Amino acid sequence: MDSIKERLNNPVVSILLGVILGLLFGLLWGYVIAPVEWTNAAPSSLRADLQEDYMRMTIDSFTRTGDVQTAQRRVLELGPAAPGAMQAIETNPGNLSLVEIEFFRSSVIAPLDLSVAAVEEEASSSNVWIWFLCVAVFVVGAGALAGYLFRRGPAGEATSAMKAQEATQRAERTDYLSMGETAPISQFMTTYMLGDDLFDDSFSIDSAAGEFLGECGVGIAESTGSSEPKSVTAFEVWLFDKNDIQTVTKVVMSESAYHDVTTHDRLSAKGDPVLAEVDRPVILETAKLRLSARIVDMTYGDDPMQPENSYFNQVTMELAVWPK
Repeated sequence: MDSIKERLNNPVVSILLGVILGLLFGLLWGYVIAPVEWTNAAPSSLRADLQEDYMRMTIDSFTRTGDVQTAQRRVLELGPAAPGAMQAIETNPGNLSLVEIEFFRSSVIAPLDLSVAAVEEEASSSNVWIWFLCVAVFVVGAGALAGYLFRRGPAGEATSAMKAQEATQRAERTDYLSMGETAPISQFMTTYMLGDDLFDDSFSIDSAAGEFLGECGVGIAESTGSSEPKSVTAFEVWLFDKNDIQTVTKVVMSESAYHDVTTHDRLSAKGDPVLAEVDRPVILETAKLRLSARIVDMTYGDDPMQPENSYFNQVTMELAVWPK
């Protein structure tokens, strides 16, 4: 459950969950709580009995004026409801004579039969596609969210993300008070495990009184390989201060990536490059906050096809924040 709560803090999950809930709430609001009320609606939006009355008036007007174009325009305004309204009038002529109805059909309706059928088919197809898209968005979104929150390998095997969570829980936080230092206002632990290609942890920084001060986090900055799992060679450690104008970022790189001039220069555009070393604090400072990112545990992957110490197998990192 704690793992699920932490994943819900991920911006990607928040956006996905917002889309799903927004879709459900929108459908509930639009069709149940406050359905749309039409004013000055087109004839095609009228009730069936009113559409029939509209068709009767159209026939009566045509009988008096003989204006075929106006009559056809009015029929088309009924859209796919026109054939049904016409059939209802033929079944129950009312104050119209059979001669008037037949003359109207042959002069006005007959040339429009194909057009009306096309309108009906198009409207039906459009409605089907709208509902199909709504259902598709919901199913895909719910599936992706469930897959992200409850990812498991074959036969219930724990995934990399779940193993990372277990490693985080086992890691011991630094006792700064015992070291003679001031206790941080926020202290977080996070773990990356090879195979967790969506690794991206973020945390809210709050004062003792509960005031929001900013955010910090760790995410993948660089990975190699087109197949899964990807080989992560660098992480972004970032700090956001609500009182500052920009987010401070440093890039923690593997030994191979750090010493590769091309990779080093490319990643320096994302933030100051730092060599990943256990127990070596990476300091980030903003106008009002100071963050110390310390690698508690780290192992490299062992792939003979790649340079030595080029990608991470596991990294457990502690983020501690103090006010300035």
